[in-house]
Amino acid sequence: MRIHCKVVAIAVGFGVFLLVYFFGGNGGADEPPPKEVGGDRQLEEVGRSPPSLLVEYVGSDAVAKLARKSATGVGERRRPEEVMHLAVVACGKRLDETLTMLKSALLFSLKKIKFHIFAEDSLAPEFEERLNQWPQSVSARFQYSIYPISFSVGDAEEWKKLFKPCAAQRLFLPIILKDVDSLLYVDTDVLFLRPMDDIWMFLKSFNGSQLAAMAPEHEVSKIGWYSRFARHPFYGVTGVNSGVMLMNLTRIRRTLFKSSLIAGGLLWEDLLHPLHQKYKNHITWGDQDLLNIIFHYNPEHLYIFPCQWNYRPDHCMYGSNCKGAEQEGVSILHGNRGVYHDDKQPAFKVVYDAIHNVSTGGKNIYIYIFGQKFVSILLYQTKTNLNLKNKLWSNF
Repeated sequence: MRIHCKVVAIAVGFGVFLLVYFFGGNGGADEPPPKEVGGDRQLEEVGRSPPSLLVEYVGSDAVAKLARKSATGVGERRRPEEVMHLAVVACGKRLDETLTMLKSALLFSLKKIKFHIFAEDSLAPEFEERLNQWPQSVSARFQYSIYPISFSVGDAEEWKKLFKPCAAQRLFLPIILKDVDSLLYVDTDVLFLRPMDDIWMFLKSFNGSQLAAMAPEHEVSKIGWYSRFARHPFYGVTGVNSGVMLMNLTRIRRTLFKSSLIAGGLLWEDLLHPLHQKYKNHITWGDQDLLNIIFHYNPEHLYIFPCQWNYRPDHCMYGSNCKGAEQEGVSILHGNRGVYHDDKQPAFKVVYDAIHNVSTGGKNIYIYIFGQKFVSILLYQTKTNLNLKNKLWSNF
C-alpha cells in the first residue's frame, strides 16, 4: 500500500495533541459574554477548568505521561497579558478557507487574538457578517479589523497580480500596521493544530538582530525548488516558505536592509518597489521570492523554525522529509496546491474537513468549542473520515 503523506505525522499528531491539550485544561464553557467597545470586542480573561471527559480516551501509560507533561506546560501559560496578532490576506474565493483557518486558531489558542483581515471590497461585508454570527463564548476570545487591499508604493495592479491575487499584500504589513509591534502572517490555506501561543513564543527566541521567522522551503536540496530552478538569489540552501511568517514589525520598520541595489542600506518601505523592478522578470513565486532575495542579503535577520510549523504536501510527496513532524506531530498544516479541496492528499483533506465542518451557528456544536463535548466531536469526525479514506489509500 502506497501512502503519499505520513498519516502518523498529521492525523496521529493531531489526535494526540487534542487529547493532551484538552486534558491539560482548555475547557471554559462558562465564559462571560463579551463587552462591546467602539466596534472591537473587548478581550477578557476567561477562567478555565480542566475537563474530565478525556480520561476515558487516554489508553496507555505513555499517552498519560504525555498528557500530564502537557498539562504542566499549559498551566504555565494560563495568565497571558498580551494579545497575539494574526494577519491574513483573502481575495477571490477564499472566504470559507480563511474562516476555517481563523476557527482553527481559536480552537486551540490560550491567549486572545486580534485578527487583521485584508480583503477585497466584495469580501469585507461577508467576513463581517460571518464573524459577527459566531457565539458570544467564542467572540469573547478575539477582536478583528478588516482592511482594504492597498499598496503604498509602485503600481497597485502590478502588485496585486504578482503571484496569487493579493498575496503581495503581506510585504506591506510593516508599513500599514504601524501600531502593531509583532505579528504572525499566515496564508488562507493554513490550519493550526496546536496553540498559536507556541509559535508566538518564538519571538522570545529571536536574538538582537533577528526580526522575522520562516520555515525552509524544503528539507532536501536535491529535490528543492529553489536549489534546482531559481534564477535569483535566495536564502540558504533551499530557500524559505513565506506561508507562515512571524514578524517583529517594529524591528523591520527600523532596520536598514542590505541589497544589490545600492551600496548602503534601505528601509523596508524604500526597498520593496526597486527590488521588484529589478527582479520581476526572474521570479516565479512572487512575494515569496522577494522575501528570499531580501534575506539572502540579510541572513542575520532571519530566524528559522522547524518544518512542522509549516508542513506542506512537499514534505511527503517524495517520501517523508520532515523529521520534526514524524517525532512531534504537525504543528501547523499548510495545504497549498489546493489539497484541501481534492483527493490528491487525503490526509490533508481529512483534517481540513474536520475543522471546517464544526458549525459556527450558535445553536449547533460550535457552542461546545471550549467545552468538554467539542473534543469528542472533532476526534470522532476525524477518525471516521480517516477510516473512509483508508479505502482510497488501499488502491495506491
